[in-house]
Amino acid sequence: QVQLVESGGGLVQAGGSLRLSCACSGSTFRSIFSITVMRWYRQAPGKQRELVAAIGSGGSTDYADSVKGRFTISRDNAKNTVYLQMNSLKPENTAVYYCNAVPPRLVTTSDYWGQGTQVTVSS
Repeated sequence: QVQLVESGGGLVQAGGSLRLSCACSGSTFRSIFSITVMRWYRQAPGKQRELVAAIGSGGSTDYADSVKGRFTISRDNAKNTVYLQMNSLKPENTAVYYCNAVPPRLVTTSDYWGQGTQVTVSS
């Protein structure tokens, strides 16, 4: 059974920082986490879910323009965990943040999602 569990969300004042974690478990990830593309998405009330950051198997990263220079995605393959360090937070960053795992297609055609963690930034 595959499970992605996010943590680290909360309430923070504008300008503050939070570090989100996404721990992946299950037999699917036991041997392939290191070659699984990991992404963070967010969804604000009344808006579509949007991609925030992604990290590939080799550690390459990509960010939405709105978070470049403030957010950093990283991964610890030994712990099957991906992180999102969020600095200089703004009220418009308020959203539910979701972790997404995209294993190699030769392994499975399924994507996996966490349950989400709420981030609220007060002005």
